[in-house]
Amino acid sequence: MSEFLTALALMFAIEGLSFAAFPGAMRKALRDASEMPERLLRILGFAAAGLGVFLVWASKGFPAFNLL
Repeated sequence: MSEFLTALALMFAIEGLSFAAFPGAMRKALRDASEMPERLLRILGFAAAGLGVFLVWASKGFPAFNLL
């Protein structure tokens, strides 16, 4: 649970810095995202989630390989 909270805090920090440093670009990105079809947003969301899971898995040294 501690690692989850750390990851969540890091996400908020990066998101906050993005809005603080580039408010115009973030507004445009949100506007563009709101105009995208739902299906594309869903695909991009699954892709981002999959990449995130893979990166966490890779950063932990692929622990599943130790089970084989």
